[in-house]
Amino acid sequence: MIANSRDDPLYYLKNFQAVLSWVNERYHDLLTAEEREFIETFPSLPEPARALLVRMIMRKGTLFRASKLNYAEIGDSRAAAEPLLAAGWVEADAELAFGELCGLLTKAEIVAAFRHHQPEAGLRKPELVERLQAEAGEPRGFTQWCPHSDDQVYMLRFMAICDCLRLMFFGNLRQDWSEFVLADLGVYRYEQVAFSPESRAFRCRDDIEAYLHLHACRERFEADEPIANILAVLPGAYDNRWLESRRAKLLFRLGQACERQGELAQAQCIYADCTHPGARVRHLRVLERRERFEEALALAREAELAPESAAEAQHLERLMPRLHRKLGLPRPTRRPATDVQRIDLALDRHACRAPVELAARDALHDASAPVHYVENTLITALFGLLCWEAIFAPLPGAFFHPFHSGPVDLLRADFTTRRQALFDACLGKLDGAGYRDTILANYQAKRGIVSPFVHWEALDDTLLERALACFPPAHLRLWFERLLEDIAANRAGMPDLIQFWPEESRYRMIEVKGPGDRLQDNQKRWLEFCARHAMPVAVCYVQWRDHG
Repeated sequence: MIANSRDDPLYYLKNFQAVLSWVNERYHDLLTAEEREFIETFPSLPEPARALLVRMIMRKGTLFRASKLNYAEIGDSRAAAEPLLAAGWVEADAELAFGELCGLLTKAEIVAAFRHHQPEAGLRKPELVERLQAEAGEPRGFTQWCPHSDDQVYMLRFMAICDCLRLMFFGNLRQDWSEFVLADLGVYRYEQVAFSPESRAFRCRDDIEAYLHLHACRERFEADEPIANILAVLPGAYDNRWLESRRAKLLFRLGQACERQGELAQAQCIYADCTHPGARVRHLRVLERRERFEEALALAREAELAPESAAEAQHLERLMPRLHRKLGLPRPTRRPATDVQRIDLALDRHACRAPVELAARDALHDASAPVHYVENTLITALFGLLCWEAIFAPLPGAFFHPFHSGPVDLLRADFTTRRQALFDACLGKLDGAGYRDTILANYQAKRGIVSPFVHWEALDDTLLERALACFPPAHLRLWFERLLEDIAANRAGMPDLIQFWPEESRYRMIEVKGPGDRLQDNQKRWLEFCARHAMPVAVCYVQWRDHG
């Protein structure tokens, strides 16, 4: 599908045409009349016109100076633009606000265009624009702003259609046309997944419009529009789980913004209606800050019966004693802390030129017990290699274009359950020696392919060989099952270092803390998990050696 940018100067045009064909084939029933007309008309235009249009689409913004549209494979850009002007897809000399004009001009051109205003010398461009703003007047065409210029300005009139087609192809507005180039140049390589007729992001036109509406709401939020205005147009819950997860995430961000602004009552209402992971914890914190302790205790007790995650359970352990104290209730029984081995290491501050984790690695390293820095990469890589088939299974709605780094539903609550049989089969290999063969085979066959779990630059033959020799398969199973319980939370917080004793087929995980550094919550959860399952783990506390 990807045209070769090194051999074909019109690679971008062919890639764009491939996207139009892809969208037309998979979404024809959801396209508007305008979108169908564009897809049908585009191939009939002369090649230079199509190439120029795609060049503009792939650049930033919707305003372009003809003098800046210089492409050898297109030739005369003004001649190429004529069919686009006739089709109404591009407009020449459209009205420009002063700010839009200044975005197209250099500082020298602004001075020349407004020399009758006698702007002060020595001003930087932003200062110059600010000084002239009050005297600029109403929007007008480029030829009126700059009557002595022989240049021309084109405005794309249908970027909304192009964005909608891009949305249907990628399933998001985060990715853009550069994905084709990066894939072609080998910057990124993607797993090839089979696409079925069900492999599309949107089921109906309402889903597309809902996505665009949520995107617009998020842009308004990021532009610091009042939260009340956004809440007023934010719809109720969607029956589409994917769209509902996006709505819930935006609600969560709105709640956080209300907290920062001290609008706690509004934050409380938002969190009460939000299903995004972590919203119940934020709800509890707001109730506590508002001193509504009885309501907080009732919600906390409800959460204790079915914590949504280990992170929430950890928060409840800290919160419950405070609530009981505030309400004059007996202090609840706390689970005893798990003992974790402690390593104390004194290092020379002046001789230490590396980050403290790497300095600790070098200090603890021994020829018979090598130490590797692997923070959050080794266990996830082993999981990703063993379960590659399950992760990249072509389930409906998981993949719908060739540029996915992982399944779309990776962080949704039903990710594992939708693939339960596949994951059971992968983890079942840990009961025998087959898991090693699978991991090594995928390490060779999939090397360099983008994965949400395998960071190839952190993996090498020696590290992989030592890990497979020293990690008991029972420990691998426990780690992998924990990952699958909550991928978003549990693929972070793992110890920084791994120490192997290859001759003895054993290992030790080591979390490193520099002077004054404390364990983070997700790190505490991983340490407690490992210690609870008798996995060798330690915390190395580094202090600087006193030369006094």
